[in-house]
Amino acid sequence: MAESLPEHDRILQEIESTDTACVGPTLRSVYDDQPNAHQRFMEKLDACIRNHDREIEKMCNFHHQGFVDAITELLKVRADAEKLKVQVTDTNRRLQDAGKEVIAQTEEIIRCRVQQRNITTVVEKLQLCLPVLEMYSKLKEQMNVKRYYSALKTMEQLENQYLPRVSQYRFCQIMIENLPKLREEIKEISMSDLKDFLESIRKHSDRIGETAMKQAQQQKTFGTALQKQNNVNYGRNMHLSRNRILESKNEITLKRTFEEDDEHEEEVLTAQDLVDFSPVYRCLHIYSVLGDGEIFENYYRKQRRKQARLVLQPQSSMHETVEGYRRYFSQIVGFFVVEDHILHVTQGLVTRTYTDELWNMALSKIIAVLRTHSSYCSDPDLVLELKNLIVVFADTLQGYGFPVNRLFDLLFEIRDQYNETLLKKWSGLFRDIFEADNYSPIPVANEEEYKIVISKFPFQDPELDKQSFPKKLPMSQSVPQIYIQVKEFIYASLKFSESLHRSSTEIDDMLRKSTNLLLTRTLSSCLQNLIKKPHIGLTELVQIIINTTHLEQACKYLEDFISNITNISQVTVHTARLYGLSTFKDARHAAEGEIYTKLNQKIDEFIQIADYDWTMSESDGRASGYLMDLINFLRSTFQVFTHLPNNNNDHAAMSGKVAQTACMSACQHLSMSLMQMLLDSELRQISMGAIQQFNLDVIQCELFASSEPVPGFQGDTLQLAFIDLRQLLDLFMVWDWSTYLADYGQATSKYLRVNPSTALTLLEKVHRGMKDSSKKNNIFAQFRKNDRDKQKLIETVVKQLRSLVNGMSQHT
Repeated sequence: MAESLPEHDRILQEIESTDTACVGPTLRSVYDDQPNAHQRFMEKLDACIRNHDREIEKMCNFHHQGFVDAITELLKVRADAEKLKVQVTDTNRRLQDAGKEVIAQTEEIIRCRVQQRNITTVVEKLQLCLPVLEMYSKLKEQMNVKRYYSALKTMEQLENQYLPRVSQYRFCQIMIENLPKLREEIKEISMSDLKDFLESIRKHSDRIGETAMKQAQQQKTFGTALQKQNNVNYGRNMHLSRNRILESKNEITLKRTFEEDDEHEEEVLTAQDLVDFSPVYRCLHIYSVLGDGEIFENYYRKQRRKQARLVLQPQSSMHETVEGYRRYFSQIVGFFVVEDHILHVTQGLVTRTYTDELWNMALSKIIAVLRTHSSYCSDPDLVLELKNLIVVFADTLQGYGFPVNRLFDLLFEIRDQYNETLLKKWSGLFRDIFEADNYSPIPVANEEEYKIVISKFPFQDPELDKQSFPKKLPMSQSVPQIYIQVKEFIYASLKFSESLHRSSTEIDDMLRKSTNLLLTRTLSSCLQNLIKKPHIGLTELVQIIINTTHLEQACKYLEDFISNITNISQVTVHTARLYGLSTFKDARHAAEGEIYTKLNQKIDEFIQIADYDWTMSESDGRASGYLMDLINFLRSTFQVFTHLPNNNNDHAAMSGKVAQTACMSACQHLSMSLMQMLLDSELRQISMGAIQQFNLDVIQCELFASSEPVPGFQGDTLQLAFIDLRQLLDLFMVWDWSTYLADYGQATSKYLRVNPSTALTLLEKVHRGMKDSSKKNNIFAQFRKNDRDKQKLIETVVKQLRSLVNGMSQHT
């Protein structure tokens, strides 16, 4: 009991001194003690409470008066507090009323300050965004006005400088997304412009080329005129009088050239004037900026190669007119002028290697095209114009740095073709001249007509000059016309040789070679065809011989003519000579041969109408009618020969020689034809009467030969043509077989010209004729015995002749 009391005091002390939250454990310890401890604790607690109440009461009693005094004071203050409250409330009201305007102003100030701060922020942000927007607006404007290269530069600035500063804004993201699209749009637009540009230069290529070729031709004309002027000044002291005239002419030419250049100076256009190259520059810059420069270069070159193939493809009818060639060349020149311009104003788009490769390809195609189409040209004027176009074409492109040597080599091939067309044309001219000629000597009535003829043809004959008018020149009208046409041919050939950049020696050589072709091939062929024509008679053939003689003599004047126009002396080692001598000699030989042939043909015509009765018993006592007609024809023909104009000794000698040869040929042919008539295999039998008639005809032939139808034969030369017939006929007429067989093989034989086989053939025919005659006359016995003896003799002679013939064959 005594132990629990101190414990309760401790608990009470803890309760009084411990925080209320920690009272629980203390109170729990009250229940953990001995039984009834709770009761005792409560009792202790009550005693403690009463003790505290007594102490409170004591304290209150001690402070009561002070409390009363305080309350009294407080009550006094209460009235003042109420009064103060009223005053404070009134003051607060008045203060609130006065502060409402201030609050409103303050709020306005605050709002303005916020706006000002926002505005400042916006201004700062706008100062960052405005350059971006301005650049984007500038970009749009550049796109609208098609300044795409500047637009790409603007894009680059936007991406690298402006957009990174405002990348947090949505509009910036939209811009960033649109820039690649704009780039693609620029590429598409620039490529479209490039395609339009390519189409434009394709259409304008011919005009560009035409302008370039015209300018090159004007420069060449000016240079030629200037060179002539310099040549005149250089040679003034050597040939003063002649050069004064040339100088004045060339000064006029040069003045005109200058005046024409002045007139056209304002009209001089370049490729850049005719075509707007800005699309290709723009596209090149755009693709270069975009990093696709190589793609653009490949595309451009590929498209230009395609255009080159189209340009190089000629029209099928190009060879028909010079305009077709001119358009073809203009397009090609225009194409390469554009490429040359692109080469010099851009870097890398077109290289010299590329243009050289393209030109080599084009040159091969051009040469192949020109070879093909020029081969269709049959007009020499068209070929000449083609040559002039090729020269201007080559000079133009050479001025732009393209090698053109192969074109000039091609011109030499075309020159051969040009010569061929000239030869064909002159062949027609020669034929027309020959057709129109009357093949009679040229009559001249007076001096004026004579001068006109010799002004056209270099004819000189002192003997003829001494004769009075009217008189006749030995050649016919075709000779001066042929001579003039040969000179015209030389001029035409010279036209092609001009501007080929060849020396005078080479030009001289070309002229001589082409003239040789004209003489040896064209003129010679025309002469040969003329000589073979059926309507050309013997008189015409003789005139042709005279004509060829004069043309042959004129060849030296043609050589002088060529030397004068080329300024190349004939004494030069390499100078070719004209082959007219052989041409006209061959023509003369052909004409002579044709004379002989026609005479022989005429003789054959007379022989064909011969109508012998090979079984006649006796001759008519006179020559056959056909033979007399033939002899009269020959006599009149050879009189024509002897009446030809022989003003010149050469002409006389020539006509006499031709007449003699023709006469000898005619007699020999007549003798041979008569011999063949006797020996004809279809003629089976001949009577002695027919032999006698034949002998009369041969006698007339011998009389004709001895009458000297053509003067100049010595002795009986012409009669020897019939010696074979004469000895053969004498053998049969005399029936001198014993002498023939005894003297056979001896040089002194009377029948030396009679061949055993010929005698045998004719004897067999006579033998058959005798047999047939005996059968018809068998009633006369006395004749039958004589005929029988003669037939035995014939059989003996036949055997001996056959032995001679066999011996000859074995010996052979």
